[in-house]
Formats: sequence, structure tokens, C-alpha cells
Amino acid sequence: MTSDAVALAIAAAKAAHSPEEVVQASMAVMWSHLGDCSAHLVPGALGPDQHQFFVAGAFFVTPGRLQQMLVGNTGFPPDQKRLLIPIDGGHPGQVIAKATPLLLEDTRKHTEFRQYLRTARMGSAVYAPLIWDGAAQGLLIVAAQAAGTMRQQDLAAIVELAPIVVGEWCARGGPEWLKTEYGLCCNRAP
Repeated sequence: MTSDAVALAIAAAKAAHSPEEVVQASMAVMWSHLGDCSAHLVPGALGPDQHQFFVAGAFFVTPGRLQQMLVGNTGFPPDQKRLLIPIDGGHPGQVIAKATPLLLEDTRKHTEFRQYLRTARMGSAVYAPLIWDGAAQGLLIVAAQAAGTMRQQDLAAIVELAPIVVGEWCARGGPEWLKTEYGLCCNRAP
């Protein structure tokens, strides 16, 4: 049940000690609770040689507002720990620009969908903007390889969680942490 997942994710975010742990702990709950667990069994939901798996995390807008950086990821390849994508790239860019949530039940129906995950194209995704001081500071994402996995109730769950995550992130120094981490990962002065 998504309301139980949201309650668990909120508790995890509030118990976190660092900005990244706020995202990691709360999104690990979403990763393990959201989505239709039988969607991959529907004929055509997965392509040949595909298998169902999930990813979750957040993308935060980097200093200078040119990119978004992956933070607190679950299920992404380890070498994409600090994945950087263009600020206006694909659907994450649309969520940032419009500061509105987005559900993609089947990414194959969206020709403009961009694959950022190195290992596979995701078939279904939900995004919720992280709004602070009236602007999108980033977004939450949960995605699955099988089309039809993410539903309206999954979107509602991360939309409900988003204000808690961004508030707890900021309370633990998230913006400064991001500035430093971005500097380290990109060889830039913090």
C-alpha cells in the first residue's frame, strides 16, 4: 500500500543524518514499495532479453543551473553514482522547467524519452519536483524496466514525499553538500 510506503519513507528521511542519506533512505523505501509487481508478466511489457528491475533516487540542480546530478540512488550502476544530465534534458528537464510531476506509464509512447541509465532503457517512470523557495531544486524519480509498472498512485506517493525530502535535505545542509560534491565529481572549485 502506497500510504504505508510514504509513511516509512518520511520516517527514513527524518531519521537521516546527512543530506544524501535523506534521499537514499527515503527513496530506497519507494524503490521497494512502488509499482505494479506483476507488470512485467503482461505480454509485451518487456522486450527480448529484458528483465524487470527498478531504480530510484533524486536529481538535484547543480550550481550554475546547467546540469542535474544524481544523488541517493538505488539500483543505478555504481559508476553512475554522480550521473550528470543536462538541466533541460529529457523528461527530467521538463519536470524542472515546469515544476510539475510526471507519470510515464510506457516510455515507448514518448518518442522524446531519453535514456540516461547506462545499462538499460526504462519502460515506466514517475517524477516529482523538489520545490524550495518557489523553484525546482531537483526531482525524485522511481523507474522500472517493464512498461506499465508505474501508476497514478505511485506518482501520488512520490509527490506526497517530495516536500518532506527537500525540507529534510535543506535542513541537513543539502545545498552546501551539493556544491562541494559537484565540485569534487567534476574537478571544480566548491
